Amino acid sequence: MARRIGGAGGGSDPGAGKAGAVVVAGVLAMSVAAGTGGLSVGGGASTVAVDSAGVNLTKARSEGKKSARKGDADGAWRQMNMRTLKRTAKPALECVSHSFGQVRDHFVRNPCKSLDRTLFAVGDDRGNVAVVSVAWVGFRNRREAGEFKKLIDVHGTGDVSPLATPLLDLADVRFTGLHYQSRSDGSTIVIAETESASGQVSGETLDAIADVASWLPR
Repeated sequence: MARRIGGAGGGSDPGAGKAGAVVVAGVLAMSVAAGTGGLSVGGGASTVAVDSAGVNLTKARSEGKKSARKGDADGAWRQMNMRTLKRTAKPALECVSHSFGQVRDHFVRNPCKSLDRTLFAVGDDRGNVAVVSVAWVGFRNRREAGEFKKLIDVHGTGDVSPLATPLLDLADVRFTGLHYQSRSDGSTIVIAETESASGQVSGETLDAIADVASWLPR
């Protein structure tokens, strides 16, 4: 679900004076295979959102989820004319030191059972790059997972911090929580967030990528 509005700073940005979840973005010294076009998305409530090559984002989102459920991240990004540039992943033994805000306070009182995080840099052939963070937070039961989801889905309550992004050779992009999706998977909550790292990746495309990413298996 999309994150609701509320709280100082909004989203996973804890506001002025607090340390937020910051990722780095810089020049990506890597080549990207030619695709079918960039990702300048238009459209409103009464129109179909498409990218600059005319790709239907609604269809791309639907097909991307199918690939994501199979664990095929590359196939999922291809639906939006993008591909994986770099990826890193790492499990953690606890959640307190990897979170902030009210989310961190919640973990102090209600420890998670497991935490797995991955970070992607995805891009197209025109230099447009997005950062995608996915976290799988495991709990002892569905009730605890549901209580956590109610908290983190509220904009401004803190977040699970993304992995250290120097591993992706990126700089200076802040996860705002504005392009966010979460879902329940038994006693696990999956959290996906995206931001533009370079070039022009529209908000509609970032939202679609976050939705698709939330369906990736642990």
